[in-house]
Amino acid sequence: MDDKPAIEGGTPVRQEPLLFHRPVLGPEEERAVLEAMRSGWITTGRKCEELERRVAAMSGAAHGVAMTSGTAALHVALLCLDLRPGDEVITTPITFAATVNMIEAVGARPVFVDVRSSDLNIDPDLIAAAVTSQTRAVMPVHMTGIACDLDPITELAREHGLRVIEDAAHALGTFYKGRPVGSISELTCMSFYATKNVTTGEGGMLVTNDDAMAERARRLRWHGINKEAMGRYGPSGFRHTDVKEVGFKYNLSDVLAAIGLSQLDKFPAFQQRRREIAARYDEALGEDDALALLTVPDYCESAYHLYAVMVELGKLRVDRDHILNALQREGIGVGVHFLSVPEQSYYRDKYGYRPGSLPHAERASRSLISLPLNPWLGGSDVDDVIAAVKKVLGYYRK
Repeated sequence: MDDKPAIEGGTPVRQEPLLFHRPVLGPEEERAVLEAMRSGWITTGRKCEELERRVAAMSGAAHGVAMTSGTAALHVALLCLDLRPGDEVITTPITFAATVNMIEAVGARPVFVDVRSSDLNIDPDLIAAAVTSQTRAVMPVHMTGIACDLDPITELAREHGLRVIEDAAHALGTFYKGRPVGSISELTCMSFYATKNVTTGEGGMLVTNDDAMAERARRLRWHGINKEAMGRYGPSGFRHTDVKEVGFKYNLSDVLAAIGLSQLDKFPAFQQRRREIAARYDEALGEDDALALLTVPDYCESAYHLYAVMVELGKLRVDRDHILNALQREGIGVGVHFLSVPEQSYYRDKYGYRPGSLPHAERASRSLISLPLNPWLGGSDVDDVIAAVKKVLGYYRK
């Protein structure tokens, strides 16, 4: 293999590009979709209810409320808190925009607390200093599938009378101190987007142990109406609906839920393969001083949704984006999870971000690279990723 990177005129590691992600869908999902279609009921129905029960059970929660996306679940969870304009929600700067956008959508103000460099999760030791008389909630995000340190966050919330909503878009199957994510906080939101460990194509779930919260979330996902379609038609006769409050059209269809049910059947095998790939990356890349790997704390069993690393820019002659482009030219799909939200245009302009105020998030935003981590990756695929990373970093090392 040519030691010169393809971006510099060398021969790429792969001729056929390796996608960063591809969902693992097979004949089981096809049969499930056909069954749902042929049933004559394709909107929210029995398949959706079964998905809700199974996800709630594996999350240690009493209720699951399926929705069109993880973003919808976040929106509904925040609405359940009855936040008012001027209320503050503490969250992390390293997350997808949906987390913060939904805080804005309900009229609240996001307050950013820096992350820990070791795992990119919100630093619980810094949250107390961000609490004000306007703070109403904390929204931690379990980055890459690594659990936030929830006990100190929960204790601080209790002391200050705050609510906790977990953004667990990456964390279906994550455990914190032996407890599944979803069993701990009042409200937890999950995603079944195409790239997630379990997918419905598009979809999400709110899980909770609170009966009243679950009932309200179901109402809010269906226009604020007291009865969804299955509740209006049945042997007891027609029943009129009543709009209890303003809601949205966030209900998941049975067709998509059917895909999710088949995915749940495969979930243990998916997770085993993810662990194997992550362990192989750890072994091959852990000693490279041009990379900083994320650390899974002892209290966590990670879902390994993403494999993110940070390049040590002081060791290299180029910036992170050049490394991204170089890896893509080697035939390796890569991602960035994520650019710091408060530094992005809307939030920077609205809240006046001060450079240097979130140093760990700033560093991550400029140095993060996510490598392919999917159950469909074969051993040679993983070897190619490792070879490309070593080749590119070796060439650009100072």
